[in-house]
Amino acid sequence: MCADRVKILVTGGAGFLGSHLCEKLVQLGYDVICLDNFYTGSRDNIAHLEPLENFTLIEHDICEPIELNVKRIYNLACPASPNQYQKDPIFTTRTCVVGSLNMLELARKNNASILQASTSEVYGDPTVHPQPETYRGHVNSIGPRGCYDEGKRCAETLFFDYRRMYGIDIKVARIFNTYGPRMQEDDGRVVSNFIIQSLREEPITVYGQGQQTRSFCYVDDLIDGLILFMGSNETGPINFGNPEEFTIHELAEIILRKTKSQAEIEYALLPIDDPKMRCPIITQATQKLNWKPQIPLEEGLEKTIAYFSQVKEIV
Repeated sequence: MCADRVKILVTGGAGFLGSHLCEKLVQLGYDVICLDNFYTGSRDNIAHLEPLENFTLIEHDICEPIELNVKRIYNLACPASPNQYQKDPIFTTRTCVVGSLNMLELARKNNASILQASTSEVYGDPTVHPQPETYRGHVNSIGPRGCYDEGKRCAETLFFDYRRMYGIDIKVARIFNTYGPRMQEDDGRVVSNFIIQSLREEPITVYGQGQQTRSFCYVDDLIDGLILFMGSNETGPINFGNPEEFTIHELAEIILRKTKSQAEIEYALLPIDDPKMRCPIITQATQKLNWKPQIPLEEGLEKTIAYFSQVKEIV
């Protein structure tokens, strides 16, 4: 690695978001260290980066301390979909809390800036809609989603306590539904679920009556926002997402049309604590970072469908 380039650590760097972030940072000329234990990440996501001289892969679990010389840390390591984080909820909570502590200690020792990939799940099943950063949430701490929701909330607490106690330069990004290439086909997220079922001509599984709403941000837009945030003097928390709202039923119809699928829509019971509404207010991101998503849903879905169409196991 070249000594005069900024060294950046991306935890969870082989995951969906992490691999896109590593790719963009490498393109921008940074020395990037990708840290991943491959619990949900895939080496395939970063295989094209491994030959590059300004990219380093380290297999490591952030629940264990590590010594590295870095100036910026993006902490993305954590199972992020309900299927993944509910599979081992204790591990999920440990990753959120112990993992964050280890990364904050690394930031403190290096006097490094650190960005926490928090989540819209800190708002729970919201009673305020759309959600501003000032909303404190409506979370079931003892429900099946609590490991992730409360784990991320506790991580935010730790980040702000490290700022207050040690003056660490922190950034807390609350990420709303993000989609795009390299999503795992079996992670249970609504966009990948619908696309795969459509491509396979299998029934589209819609929970409830499909009237619950979500907003969908294409991955390239999100990555641009995180990099802008890291380069700013802002602390957050700041919402990152697309404020255009769709019902789940509308999403299913768009994907059926885009894939030219003849699949039927099949209804199932809503999961426990599934949010009925989820949409960000992004005024802070727009005013403080000059960021807003650029890629509309239909364009982003076309790119994502093209990706899954090339995965042999899907079709």
